[in-house]
Amino acid sequence: MKLGDGVEQAIHSVALLAGLRADRVLAAAALAEFHGVSQSYLLKHLQALSNAGILATVPGPNGGYKLATSAAKITLLDIVLAVEGTAPAFRCAEIRRRGPNPLPAVATIRPCEINAAMLKAERAWRNELAKVTIADVLSSVAANDRDGFIDARVCAFLELRERHQPAP
Repeated sequence: MKLGDGVEQAIHSVALLAGLRADRVLAAAALAEFHGVSQSYLLKHLQALSNAGILATVPGPNGGYKLATSAAKITLLDIVLAVEGTAPAFRCAEIRRRGPNPLPAVATIRPCEINAAMLKAERAWRNELAKVTIADVLSSVAANDRDGFIDARVCAFLELRERHQPAP
C-alpha cells in the first residue's frame, strides 16, 4: 500500500503545530515554508484535518492553524483517515465472477479469501497507527535529539512565524 505525500505533510504539520503556545497560530504559508512543500497542496490537507476536528482554524489577517485538541489525543490513524479517507485500502471487485470462465454465484457465496486476508492486514495496520499519538512521536523525537538540533530548529522557526491570538 502506498499513502499519498499528503499524509507525511499532514503528520509533520500537526507535529509542528503541537509546539505552539496555546494563544498562537501558524499560517499555512509558514507550515509550507518550514517543510519546503507546495502551499496549495498542503492547504488541501490542512482543510481535511480541520474538517476532521484535528486542527482549528482562526480566520483573519493574523489567523492560521492550531491543534483543536491535545497532541496526546491525536493518533497517526486519525491523521491518515482525515487525509486519505476512511475507505479500506483494498477493495474486492469480485473478479472471481468475471473473465471467460467465471465462477457461478453459488461458488462465491463465501467471502473471497484474498479479500479476508487483506482486510485482516489492514485492521492490524490501523490498530497499530491508532496506538501512536502525536505526543508519542514528539516524545520519541525529543529523546533522540541528543544535540538539540531538531528542537532548536523548531523553536527558532516558531519564534519568527507564529502569530499571537488575542483573548476573545
